[in-house]
Amino acid sequence: MSRAMCNPAMVSRSVLGSQTSSKSVTETMSGSHEFVIKGYSLTKGMGIGKYIVSETFIVGGFQWAIYFFPDGRDPKDNAVYVSVFVALHSKSTNVRALFDLTLLDLCKKGEHKVHSHFSHSLTIGPYTLINHGSMWLVPESDIGEHFGMLLEDEESFDVTFSVGGERFHAHKLVLAARSTMFETQFFNAMKKDDQEIVVIDMEPKVFKALLHFVYRDTLLEDEELFMLDSSFFPSLSESFIAKLLAAGEKYGLPRLMLMCESILCKDISVDSVAYIFALADRYCATHLKSICQKFSAENFDAVMHSDGFEYLKKNCPLLQSELLKTGVGCEKEFS
Repeated sequence: MSRAMCNPAMVSRSVLGSQTSSKSVTETMSGSHEFVIKGYSLTKGMGIGKYIVSETFIVGGFQWAIYFFPDGRDPKDNAVYVSVFVALHSKSTNVRALFDLTLLDLCKKGEHKVHSHFSHSLTIGPYTLINHGSMWLVPESDIGEHFGMLLEDEESFDVTFSVGGERFHAHKLVLAARSTMFETQFFNAMKKDDQEIVVIDMEPKVFKALLHFVYRDTLLEDEELFMLDSSFFPSLSESFIAKLLAAGEKYGLPRLMLMCESILCKDISVDSVAYIFALADRYCATHLKSICQKFSAENFDAVMHSDGFEYLKKNCPLLQSELLKTGVGCEKEFS
């Protein structure tokens, strides 16, 4: 018998003197699969535990399948429901996956409940279906509707605005929570016994839309208010959407500004882009301004011969220069 001998001191020095490193890299892949069941109503009554299986599909190099149980999987549940599982179709493979199952609700009622169980597994044929997680489908937030009802309540308000001869009631805490300008106005600058504020630089319909957004987080459902035509372009700043954009900038409501910018983007054309560009610059609408620059660069010759470009030359020469630089990369004179 042979025996190996070693000196502990020598081993310690050897280990301490070595340098090692390792790296763990986890790769993820994503994909989607649409499973269409034609004649769905005919599948009801198949029986509990009976299923329909999709074609196999590949995600991340592995085969998967969807199992759909029209009458549910487990008779012990004693409830009317459907079950859906995602199955790993590739054999002898250990794969971890996260998935979302989405129901296309053609009825648009939105009253379906969804639930899944922790560590629940189901074996069907040669495949093992494993579903992790627990979730109830949460409906979309309706807080805007509730706050909108609060706006219509004329008994609980604690501040009144006088705008162009019209009076609007509101709640200081709601406005202050949404706007830092309102917060400063109510709690830093305004006297406690001053319950009415006069707004002199805004039209009643614009202030009404502003309050609607503050409480409901949506725009007024009045398409005519937001419509623009070519006659508006030379005086774009006088349009309703421009005034609402200005109100959003004044009261520090970036989401309202983005909504207004989105509407104005739809009206960008060769004839309007220069006017909208000037408006965006005036109210620091950076996203809208960037889109105007991109559009101008792509349609530069036509924009240079537009009335809007001439408007910039006469009224906003610095903006005209900025638009020129966007289009050609350097400033040029145009006459």
